[in-house]
Amino acid sequence: MTKIAIILGSTRPGRNGEAVAKWVLEQVSTRTDAEFELVDLLDYKLPHLDEAIPPSMGQYSQPHTKEWSAKIASFDGYIFVTPEYNHSTSGALKNAIDFLYSEWNNKAAGFVSYGSVGGTRAVEHLRLIAGELQIADVRAQVSFTFMHDFENWSVFKPSAHHADTLQTMLDQLVSWSTALAGVRNANVAV
Repeated sequence: MTKIAIILGSTRPGRNGEAVAKWVLEQVSTRTDAEFELVDLLDYKLPHLDEAIPPSMGQYSQPHTKEWSAKIASFDGYIFVTPEYNHSTSGALKNAIDFLYSEWNNKAAGFVSYGSVGGTRAVEHLRLIAGELQIADVRAQVSFTFMHDFENWSVFKPSAHHADTLQTMLDQLVSWSTALAGVRNANVAV
């Protein structure tokens, strides 16, 4: 079965992302075409990148990197739940992505973002990063705005139409994640 990680990309105290990620997890609970797991960056305690050898070499020395590597490698695709900070994604998410390389390759990703303009600029940056990591990003994305989807800018109350957009994104993500299995398997055999 295709395995998809819902990566909660904020570690900030009082983060809105936790409610957003839990909403995604709730929405996927009825799907039978993939298994979904919430992966919270807070659980991995990653410091600023502290590996001496570039991640593309796959020679990790730190226990936290090895743990992160094993977790990310176990998935076929990803849903990145990202805030928008200063026209980009969170530093914590970018740092977590930068720890690894081959674990991300030939997999698919979808994006759920939130912020004052829906977090769309954060996703634009993540799409560029995905390309470098050989992640196939799907077109559909879910964007929550503080104005329309949060009460008092802090209590998550998503507009109903987002559920349909999420299902479209999931259809694309599961399809691409499944299709790329052949590419991943071919690379392992080489």
